[in-house]
Amino acid sequence: MIDLFFIILGAVAAYLIGSFPTAVWYSKRYFGIDVRDYGSGNAGATNTFRVLGSRAGMVVLLIDVLKGFVATSLAWVLTYTHLVSYDEFMLEKLLFYKLIFGLLAVLGHIFPIYANFKGGKGVATLLGMMLCVNWAVTLICLGIFIIVLLLSQYVSLGSLLAALAFPLILLSPRFKPDDPVLTVFGFFMFIVIAITHKKNIIRLANGEESRTKISFKRQMKLYQD
Repeated sequence: MIDLFFIILGAVAAYLIGSFPTAVWYSKRYFGIDVRDYGSGNAGATNTFRVLGSRAGMVVLLIDVLKGFVATSLAWVLTYTHLVSYDEFMLEKLLFYKLIFGLLAVLGHIFPIYANFKGGKGVATLLGMMLCVNWAVTLICLGIFIIVLLLSQYVSLGSLLAALAFPLILLSPRFKPDDPVLTVFGFFMFIVIAITHKKNIIRLANGEESRTKISFKRQMKLYQD
């Protein structure tokens, strides 16, 4: 019963951490606007880059990544402070708690309780989560994202390919985990990312997707997506 209490407490905390509306807070605090009123209407790093410039976008991106990492790291707090029972299955439990808390953080970013459940697409928060779960594979996926972005200037395409690459890399002999749950979860998260990028996929197919050019000028740019 005590274990269940702390697991539920950790789950709620993970969702609340993920729900922190970084883009909304930053745009209102420093620019006097709600970033959701411009561009794609999303409260995420990509829309912040387009609307407010790269400096603002980097701040939002880093905080959103940190949200996912911190929320997922709550699993360490539960296990290594013995707030939950420590036994021979602890490693399996640790991965399970990480995936649950990380997923709740991503959902919190997409449906933030602090911002009328209107958030971003969850990619940056997912990145932070997966860095905590498996940093080596995640860094490879990050490299794939950067290469695709530089070559195509499509953030959405880079995000989709990087998300798909995670479970595919885990299937390789070098990275294949002892627990196949992580691979299955990777495919599940790709489906989630694909759903949140549904409009982007349609625009990519029609050749209408907006390109993102990186510029470090400190000014507000109002793009219509």
